[in-house]
Amino acid sequence: MANGFLTTHVLDTAKGLPAAGLKITLYKWEGDTRAKLAERITNDDGRTDTPILPKDDFSVGEYELVFEAGAYHSSTSDHPFLTHIPIRFGIDDSDSHYHVPLLLSPFGYSTYRGS
Repeated sequence: MANGFLTTHVLDTAKGLPAAGLKITLYKWEGDTRAKLAERITNDDGRTDTPILPKDDFSVGEYELVFEAGAYHSSTSDHPFLTHIPIRFGIDDSDSHYHVPLLLSPFGYSTYRGS
């Protein structure tokens, strides 16, 4: 069994606060096929309450997190600039903790492999 797991954290850089209530969907890619694995909503700290991909389901492969930025920003605009932010990444060590945070504003974003 793998010991690794996947977490994420979303910070709203325009507000200087965690992005609470943002929907995140996790997919795994196998060739050209994308399979949905999990769906979570960020809590008041901008994190999911549990790892988005826990140890029991963790494996090497190609994954994609899709952050629902449009719904999150819908309170400030009827037509947000960023609607869905997909981040595709690979996991090559089944015993590592992978952390994929998102720094979000209404008009841009950045990400990195965190710790």
